[in-house]
Amino acid sequence: MIKFFNQGRQKVYIAIILLILVISIGVMGFRYFSDYSWINALYMTVITMSTVGFSEVQPLDDNAKLFTIFLIATSVSIFAYSVSVITEYIISKNDPKKAQYRKTQKMINKLDNHIIIVGYGRNGKQSAVKLLAYDKPFIIIEKDIDVIEKYQSDALLFLNGNATEDDVLIQAGVKNAACLICTLPEDADNLFIVLSARQINKELKIISRASEDASYKKIRLAGADNVIMPDRIGGDHMASLVVVPDLIEFLDNLSIVGKKSINIEEISFEDMFDDQKERTILNIDMRSRTGCTIIGYKSPDGEYIVNPEANTVLRPGSRVVVLGRPEQINLLNKEFDI
Repeated sequence: MIKFFNQGRQKVYIAIILLILVISIGVMGFRYFSDYSWINALYMTVITMSTVGFSEVQPLDDNAKLFTIFLIATSVSIFAYSVSVITEYIISKNDPKKAQYRKTQKMINKLDNHIIIVGYGRNGKQSAVKLLAYDKPFIIIEKDIDVIEKYQSDALLFLNGNATEDDVLIQAGVKNAACLICTLPEDADNLFIVLSARQINKELKIISRASEDASYKKIRLAGADNVIMPDRIGGDHMASLVVVPDLIEFLDNLSIVGKKSINIEEISFEDMFDDQKERTILNIDMRSRTGCTIIGYKSPDGEYIVNPEANTVLRPGSRVVVLGRPEQINLLNKEFDI
């Protein structure tokens, strides 16, 4: 689809240039050989190119006839080619599917610092639901057109294509994207996409699915920041329901989906403060101001601290994980203007 539109537009440009060139040669030739006026020269050029067959404006001498033969030989095929190319392009612009493609491309071009989801299977759908809940801009690359037609909506932005092709990743805006989520069932496809995306955007955060243990290290080496194995997570979760059922039930109730039900949130230092001044957890007094509790801290160096002390220093580039009821989370966002 991408190549079709690029090539179609290029053909139209070439056809227009050829038409202008041939018309210019014809006008100048009739002006030179037959001393026609500009209007008559243009008229003769057009009827010659289009093979309409009207009579000459005035009789032609031998040189003008030879020029006319040359013009016919060179212009008829160019004229026919140009008309067919332009007609094809006009018809294609009225095609509903191609119109939808152009609309999608305009929306993609507006995206910046967005997330790319590759594949709209079970994992892709779950990722989309979570991103929608947080109002994160994202696009879904899906090669199955039937899937796109089934789930297409105003809330979901689809791009039809094979993400293993660099052109498709680039069209999805991988160069200025914030994150790429690979959810394809085949590890080889995920590996190839991760490798390609990492080469295109060195700063991109990449999260990939893996089905086999042997693929885990390979996908990490290819450039993925995180590799998730859904089967292992699912099995571990089921076993935990036997070993520590109350704890798992409590964790399951820590909702991070939906604006009205979120009770755990991750916030960056820059989201809370406009300056670069360091503060301690005690200084910001989040508990008494909002009711939320800081249960985790990530330093600018990537070090994690669970249940940090009150004298823990919050520095620029750090992040905190807060816990609270939905109304407390909403108050937090209002209090710190997040």
